[in-house]
Amino acid sequence: MTTSPETESLDHPAIRELVNDANSMTLQERLTLLKALVPGVASEMTPADFERLIVELRLKGERFYEATSHPNEGRATRHVMGERDVEGR
Repeated sequence: MTTSPETESLDHPAIRELVNDANSMTLQERLTLLKALVPGVASEMTPADFERLIVELRLKGERFYEATSHPNEGRATRHVMGERDVEGR
């Protein structure tokens, strides 16, 4: 997990443990967990912020698929924008 000023204060070991626990579940269980988290997350965000989150998730998936379809090529050769590009970092 990478850090940024926005995530610097988070408990990264605890988050990593939650991610590892979730990844030990079946795909169907993980999808159910993801869907179950949406109402709680959305209720604490504006609709515009939630839409930005969905765009970030889509971008994350696109970057994953591009990276796995071009192994060992590195980030510099990729065509999908990364989070740093979108955020201007």
